[in-house]
Amino acid sequence: MIISTGLACAILVGGFLLLVLLRVPVAFALGIATIPVVVLDIRLTPFIVIDRMFQSYNSFILLAVPFFLLAANLMNSGKITDKLIELARVLTGWMPGGLGHVNVAVSMLFAGISGSSTADAAGCGKILIPAMVREGYDTRFAIAITACSSVMGVIIPPSILMVVWGGVMQVSVGALFLAGAIPGLLIGLALMATVYGYAKVYDYPTAGRPNWAEFWHAFKGAALAMLTPVLVIGGIVGGIVTPTESAIIAAGYALILGMFVYRTVSLRDLGGIFYDTGRFASISLFAIGTASAFGWMLAFFNVPRLIVTFMTSLEFGYYGTALVIAGLFLFFGLFIDAIPTIIILGTVLLPVAAAADIHPVVFAIIGIVSLAFGLVTPPYGLCLLISASIGGMNVVQVMRDVVIILIPMLLILLLIIIFPEIALWLPKTLMPTTFR
Repeated sequence: MIISTGLACAILVGGFLLLVLLRVPVAFALGIATIPVVVLDIRLTPFIVIDRMFQSYNSFILLAVPFFLLAANLMNSGKITDKLIELARVLTGWMPGGLGHVNVAVSMLFAGISGSSTADAAGCGKILIPAMVREGYDTRFAIAITACSSVMGVIIPPSILMVVWGGVMQVSVGALFLAGAIPGLLIGLALMATVYGYAKVYDYPTAGRPNWAEFWHAFKGAALAMLTPVLVIGGIVGGIVTPTESAIIAAGYALILGMFVYRTVSLRDLGGIFYDTGRFASISLFAIGTASAFGWMLAFFNVPRLIVTFMTSLEFGYYGTALVIAGLFLFFGLFIDAIPTIIILGTVLLPVAAAADIHPVVFAIIGIVSLAFGLVTPPYGLCLLISASIGGMNVVQVMRDVVIILIPMLLILLLIIIFPEIALWLPKTLMPTTFR
């Protein structure tokens, strides 16, 4: 038999949602949901699923994912995170709510190196959450600010999500990196303003005003680590290296810093670091494969075309469409990991954004920022789960503080929608040929 578009959509989406509700891992649920359609439709064979998965893996740009993860793991294992925390302390610790500001600042610094929010939450959280609790900060606030600030890991360049988005949507990764810089900085400032408000209400302490000697010592210790984003982003924007090559450079540079400069990574440590990197990279890449097969099935049955026709008929215009897109990404981010969502929802909504004259780079930033917030919202909320686990509390106990901290972050997302130049100005200025 030949399955209609409506029936195929119902089987694919309904089967996937049912499997997720049964607590089947998302990556497996996406692949399993395609099986009934393949069995029922005479035009398809099981080899189609395998072929689409292979085609998604056969991408040079996706090699950047394991290398950025390796760089983040080397940074955490090499105690480089400690040096970033010390630099953040002398830069922001003197303000009311000192360690809260340090938490935000170190997430911004770490984001410019790792490209991974979960690595940020784990690496920085292990040090800062216990330190904040010892200094008299409420445990719920310490967990919430750690989780919320860690989302900047996928917004401030370099970003693993931007690498995946660029590879899937055929958008310049260099342009995406530059487009994420100002929104990431604005989110960081919004978080620091929230910390300041908390500090005034709850009378949180400062971390002490540093002298010039302390500042110089902290800057000197972190300076080499801070060269990483310069090497990565500068190389891509300058057209010297590809995103994959820049990820390899970042991993190699982190290895040199850890083993030979700071001497905090030994040959014995490398086995565990490589194992963790391989494990996390395989999870991400397997999800990319099954999501690509699922997304291809949707496209085969013309589901994206139906959605475009429906959205166009509603005549939402630029702002209305952008808000709907942000809302859909926020909703999907509650339940599904960001990478499968990019491949499935992103490819479906790309023509919708194009029909509403939303620039592909602005569309990408709206999607990535929205998905980043999903890292701190249950039931998925991976960064929140990691931070809550470190703080020894249940996710439900910290949700009030998470919601309070998320509100100004959502306002920044709204600003990006209303004023797209926030995302476009930097890539337009530094990469004008991309915007011809």
